[in-house]
Amino acid sequence: MNYQKRFRVQPGSRVRLSRMDTAFTGGHKHHKQAADEIDYYRRRLWDLQELLYADHRRSLLICLQGMDAGGKDGTINHVLGAMNPQGCRVVGFKQPSAEELSHDFLWRVHRAAPRRGEVVIFNRSHYEDVLIARVHNLVPQKVWSRRYEAINAFENELVDADVHIIKFFLHISKAEQLKRFRQRLDDPAKQWKISEADYKERPFWNDYTAAYEDALSRCSTAGAPWYVIPSDHKWFRNLAVARIVVEHLESLKMKFPKPTVDIDHIRREYHAAARS
Repeated sequence: MNYQKRFRVQPGSRVRLSRMDTAFTGGHKHHKQAADEIDYYRRRLWDLQELLYADHRRSLLICLQGMDAGGKDGTINHVLGAMNPQGCRVVGFKQPSAEELSHDFLWRVHRAAPRRGEVVIFNRSHYEDVLIARVHNLVPQKVWSRRYEAINAFENELVDADVHIIKFFLHISKAEQLKRFRQRLDDPAKQWKISEADYKERPFWNDYTAAYEDALSRCSTAGAPWYVIPSDHKWFRNLAVARIVVEHLESLKMKFPKPTVDIDHIRREYHAAARS
């Protein structure tokens, strides 16, 4: 199965999240069946990210979005944590500061874009400005409705600067979200994640779904595609995300740059030092 093709939102298509199976596992019956495959793609991520860093001609931006408890932190920890932190950075977008609010909505996002050779993961992203801002009427409709075009233009600008963009919507069911909230209540190691806002947002599930469907439909482009990842099973989510990132990086056909020093000369100096 081609995971890129299977989960990509085709440009111009209309997304209906209710028709997408959140529990899909691609033929794997359980975690153990997929464990070796997950490990393989995690190792490949390490190698390919090293190539990206050494090549230093392009960069990678990964955007993670999803309902509360959708698995953004887990994806970063279990999949993208396989990368070398020297060339990888995670940026979380929460409520904007007073300074950020005094600029256009993309100002803080552009500042966080990856440098050449770098991988940056957005834990939530500029899409919050057509999601929560829309659902809770933080700005008028005439404002947020224009932001889709601004987002596409912004992402196209990054693509023109050799930033490769992959966007993942981690798709869970409403029942799975409630199950994960319950696990947080019962697990002392996860209780710190609990917020009253989690439960207060539950009644807005359908509103968020409609907002996500519009964002996915209107902002999946050839250069910055959206992928809808079935995420009820955390292990399959990890496999799908890792595999898609690996497939994309492999398609770049990267090579290590040629050395900037005379290797034969350095080798002769090394052998001379070893004999002395």
